Amino acid sequence: MEFRIDKETFLKALQKVQGIVEKKNTMPILSNVLIEALEDRLYITATDLEVGMRSSYPVNVVREGKITVSAKKIYEIIKELSEEEIHFSTKENDWVDLRSGKARFNIVGLSPDEFPYFPRVNEENFVHLSNVIISDMVEKTAYAMCNDETKYNLNGIFVKALEDDGRKLLRMVATDGHRLCIAEREFTGSITQELGKGVIFPKKGILELKKLTEDENEDILLGFMDNSAVLKKENTVIVMRLVDGEFPDYTKVIPQNNTRIVTIRREQFLHSLKRMAILSSEKFKGIKFDIAAGGLEISSSNPELGDAREEIEVEYAGEPMTSRFNARYLIDVLVVLGEESVELKLKDEMSPAIIKPGGSDDFMSVVMPMRL
Repeated sequence: MEFRIDKETFLKALQKVQGIVEKKNTMPILSNVLIEALEDRLYITATDLEVGMRSSYPVNVVREGKITVSAKKIYEIIKELSEEEIHFSTKENDWVDLRSGKARFNIVGLSPDEFPYFPRVNEENFVHLSNVIISDMVEKTAYAMCNDETKYNLNGIFVKALEDDGRKLLRMVATDGHRLCIAEREFTGSITQELGKGVIFPKKGILELKKLTEDENEDILLGFMDNSAVLKKENTVIVMRLVDGEFPDYTKVIPQNNTRIVTIRREQFLHSLKRMAILSSEKFKGIKFDIAAGGLEISSSNPELGDAREEIEVEYAGEPMTSRFNARYLIDVLVVLGEESVELKLKDEMSPAIIKPGGSDDFMSVVMPMRL
């Protein structure tokens, strides 16, 4: 195999797959990237058997072929090369000869025959999704994914499509048991069997999807095959194995009678919470809310550090009440919202609270209170 490529294209291609490459090194081949030169394109593939990615780029192919090399090392080498054209070729016994300017590297590769098979993708039954919408939905739910590996069915985002009043809606749900986030957007196209039932995208796959949405604003194509989700955008394909488990019935967690509504300016609320969280316990970030007509007093207390309190103006006409929350859970929600005001919907001191953007129903977060 032999090809010529500019540094920027090669670096971008290798950078894209760094998050997928197997770090634990259970199988040496999984820490490698598969490099294929076919006709006038270069194909870069990486997989950890749960999430795989394949991208293609135009290059000057002198001789077709393929090889696998250490994804981390080849990336580090290309990053430090000069801006001159890179000449990449393979030799006998799976060695790679890499040249740029006066720099020359001989790198040990592994046979491409050992590399796991990357499935061929059929685009016939793909759903077109707006890049902007998917980016926004992932942003508003990903932080609530569970980090406890034993709760494997919560280690990802539940994705489901449904019809409501003649509208087709795509819904993303994430929870870690203490909080729940639901984002919903309208979309066009057919509701596939998998989306109608609901599927769980794994955490690693969600992180790669997030990166995919950061590039150009082209639509994302979504399809399914063999218990895997397939995402395609321009020259990149991601195949992720779906989490094999039942997502809990989140609808039972959503409170129905939260009639005490506090309307707060988001920016003011966010910065007040950040200030009060400074003196709260490092582990639990517990802060206290004292709510009365027209005002909300937020306070925190830590025997080792001291205490703090701050009052902010709010719109509230209900009975006075007190509650306590984990500040970090509230801050996480406020950071991803862009609206000017938010609604905090409460029932009583010990019932879950709902946070939603003012005047919008396409997102909500349910947060469990802390014991007083």
